[in-house]
Amino acid sequence: MTMTDATSIEQERALDAASKVVKAEAFEMKRSLDKGKRMDALKHASAMLAELKSSLLTPKYYYRLYVDVIQELNHLESFLKDELEKELKQETIAELYEQVQYAQSIIPRMYLMITMGVIYMKLFPKMKSELLNDLVEMTRGVQHPLRGLFLRHYLLGVSKSLLPDLPEDAQLAIPGSGTVRDSIDFIKLNFSEMNKLWVRMQHQGPSREKEKRERERMELRILVGTNLVRLAELQTLTQDVYVTEVLPSILEQVVSCRDPISQEYLMDCVIQVFADEFHLATLNEFLASCKELAQEVHIKNVLIALIERISTYVSHPDTPGISEDIRLFEIFSSQAEGLIQSRSDMPPEDIVSLHAALVSLAVRCYRDKLEYANTVFASLANNLQDKNVDNVEQYSAVGKELLRVLRIPVDEYKDALRVALLTDYARAMAPLNYRGRCTAASYILQDMIQMDTPLKTEEDVDAICLLIDCLLTDQPDQPADTPETEEFTDEQDLVASMVHLVQVDDKDAQFLLLNGLRKRFGAGGKWRIRQTLPPIIFSLYQLILAYPAPEGDDSARDAKLKKMFMCVMGTIGALVNSGELSQLPYNLYLEGAIVANRVSFEEKAVVVYELLSKALSVLEDEIADSRERLSALAVVTNTLIKIDCLPNDNWEPLASQVILAGAKMFKKPDQVRALCSSSYLYWKGRVDGSAEPMRDGGRVCDVLKKAVKIASQCMEPLVQQQLLIHLLNHYMHLYEDGCDKITPEILNELISRTRDASVQIEPSQEADNIEKHLQHTLQYIREAREKHADLAEHLQI
Repeated sequence: MTMTDATSIEQERALDAASKVVKAEAFEMKRSLDKGKRMDALKHASAMLAELKSSLLTPKYYYRLYVDVIQELNHLESFLKDELEKELKQETIAELYEQVQYAQSIIPRMYLMITMGVIYMKLFPKMKSELLNDLVEMTRGVQHPLRGLFLRHYLLGVSKSLLPDLPEDAQLAIPGSGTVRDSIDFIKLNFSEMNKLWVRMQHQGPSREKEKRERERMELRILVGTNLVRLAELQTLTQDVYVTEVLPSILEQVVSCRDPISQEYLMDCVIQVFADEFHLATLNEFLASCKELAQEVHIKNVLIALIERISTYVSHPDTPGISEDIRLFEIFSSQAEGLIQSRSDMPPEDIVSLHAALVSLAVRCYRDKLEYANTVFASLANNLQDKNVDNVEQYSAVGKELLRVLRIPVDEYKDALRVALLTDYARAMAPLNYRGRCTAASYILQDMIQMDTPLKTEEDVDAICLLIDCLLTDQPDQPADTPETEEFTDEQDLVASMVHLVQVDDKDAQFLLLNGLRKRFGAGGKWRIRQTLPPIIFSLYQLILAYPAPEGDDSARDAKLKKMFMCVMGTIGALVNSGELSQLPYNLYLEGAIVANRVSFEEKAVVVYELLSKALSVLEDEIADSRERLSALAVVTNTLIKIDCLPNDNWEPLASQVILAGAKMFKKPDQVRALCSSSYLYWKGRVDGSAEPMRDGGRVCDVLKKAVKIASQCMEPLVQQQLLIHLLNHYMHLYEDGCDKITPEILNELISRTRDASVQIEPSQEADNIEKHLQHTLQYIREAREKHADLAEHLQI
């Protein structure tokens, strides 16, 4: 069992013993009240209250006992008030108020005096002023810190609804009932005495228990702060009275106590409970008192709380505005700088926190004065430089605060271009390490994407790129494994999304911006350009397709389109050479050929041929995997079929190259499949000037015959059978599509080969599947024979 557990057990025992006495005496008190024996009831109440004299309980357990006792005391008050209200004789109440003062112990005596005093004031309001003064003075008799604090807290609580709240110059309907002046004096005195008691707690007990006492004091701070809440709740408390009397007396008490815990808490209380207008009126006085606080006080917390409170008030849409005479930013920035200079040991995270509050003030209250926010960022960068703060981890105390201050203008402005106008913003970001800078830059990009912030000029692009430079190029402090991380991929996705924010009505200007971005992204290195350049290419394709149609002989337009395609080819070339990619650039070349085919301009055929030839070069030199090559051949075949602008002199070499590439596949099954798909080039392909597909059945059959020959050379029966069935399907499809070079005799020969091959296949699950495929094909051919007379006459199946 730990010492803490043992102490808790002892406290529980002491509390349990005291609670039993309280319950017993409370029971006797209520029974005496029911019998009409007031004096006996008061004696039992006094015995019950005597338990609050305990010195054994810590504040936590004393509070639990206090709650139980006050609950019973409230019953006494309620009962006596109802009884005395029936008689309504001031002499009787005055007599009881005097009699309870004869209680032997001061603790029961004071609690009973307050209880009877409350009844007295409720029934005879004219006594308020006198009794409030009497009670707050009499409680001076309890000087034990813990017992005195709870006693005065009880006085403040039960008198809440009784505090006079009429203007000082009001005509009193009931003389002696008091004005707000009485309430102010009452609360000020109570606050002063409670603070003294609270401060004295630090000296109770041995020095080795100092930390324990400080924790206990912090648990009781709300008792003292409630006084300030009551002051702030007075409806007739005017700004003049607050400025001339209330705040000076509070600050005097705070400064004179010289206790760091008390000073910091009470200064924060003043900030939080009183009206914003009051703070604006007393700004200089409050800040002047901050300089007199103890060195141990975390003054930056006080200053930050005040700045944030005033920032929130001033930036609220319903606020009428602040007088130009009150130079908030200058006052607070001067105070913050003075504080940093006077406290050379201030931790860097505290310096950043102070600047965060100033940035918040600048961007929320002075949105049109960017120089204010920029001044703060410059100051922050200089202070961190003076303290040699660099390479800051983003999850360290300094890093978290630094990221927070960098996000404030982004969140408030909702306009990254406005943030980019803060010339010292990047300097403030610099102390972060590589990962921290990337996080800050990513936050800016996320905001841009969310707000759809348009980039319309070169200046816009340059400004944003300066802020996110760490995402665009390799950095000296960049870890070697950065490209392998998930964060890197996500960040480059954000950079890529930035391309779609380039939104200019003028197409030429749009191209210039995209080309500028391409150059910046191109410097990012192998891993970055793999993600960032493709969006540039697709944006260029969209721009080309949206380019205005020609009007007559528009050579300037043709020259611009050609330049755009040159930019496209150069960008795709960077993906091949620097990015070391193959499949993506290959597809981008083919997509470019389709785009060029759709646009009308003079050198269309030249551009399309160039794009297709580059794609075939990538296929030949870069794509080595058999599956990828087979898929790539199918894609280029379909692309060539869609192209209709090439003259025959250009189309023929490309088609021949595709067929040759298919024939050169490493595996024979791949050769067969490639030739089957590429054979359609001579059937569906179109050249410039021809409105119809070429439908060259002879050349189609030549390619397919070559495929049949290759299939026959396969040594594995299963593979050969699969290829023959595949070929049979292609032949049948072309026959039905009108290819007259494919005759029933050719089909008969191919069917015969498949049947011969079936005999050689050994039984297996795969063989069964192939046989099913063959039977489905043959069944289809039988059904087709009924539709074609030629087949019906000559096809043997």
